[in-house]
Amino acid sequence: MARAYTRLAMSLPISITRPAAGDRLRDFSMLGGVLLWLVYTRMYWTLQAGHLTLPPCPFFYLTGHPCPFCGGTRSFAYMWQGDMADAVRLFPLGPALFAGSMVGVVGLAVGIVTGRTWTPTLTSMQWRLLIVGVVATVGLSWALKVFVLGN
Repeated sequence: MARAYTRLAMSLPISITRPAAGDRLRDFSMLGGVLLWLVYTRMYWTLQAGHLTLPPCPFFYLTGHPCPFCGGTRSFAYMWQGDMADAVRLFPLGPALFAGSMVGVVGLAVGIVTGRTWTPTLTSMQWRLLIVGVVATVGLSWALKVFVLGN
């Protein structure tokens, strides 16, 4: 039984270990950044009414075309309201990133409270495949935004 568990644990792409000092700082920084983003998007419509939002996307301003992440803030704001249709229309990856942000906040908070950290243990080939997958997914989302969903 122990041998099977060891083999399974060695094959998982994430390990849960005791953090070094730098890892704890990283976890606190990531948690703080994601929480700030979620609070900003939760209050987005109120902030927009008071003209207190971040400036528009410079890529869109210069080219007139949306960047791969245009609409992300408003997509998260619509997700807070439960409006998935508008969230997908503005940024196709928005609902998935919103759900991932929620899972990330919980995972980071649990790790900080329990004194553990999440460490990816991917091989170089797995990292390359992950990067290619992320780039392809963002490219597909951008193509949907530009050619199907419009600005």
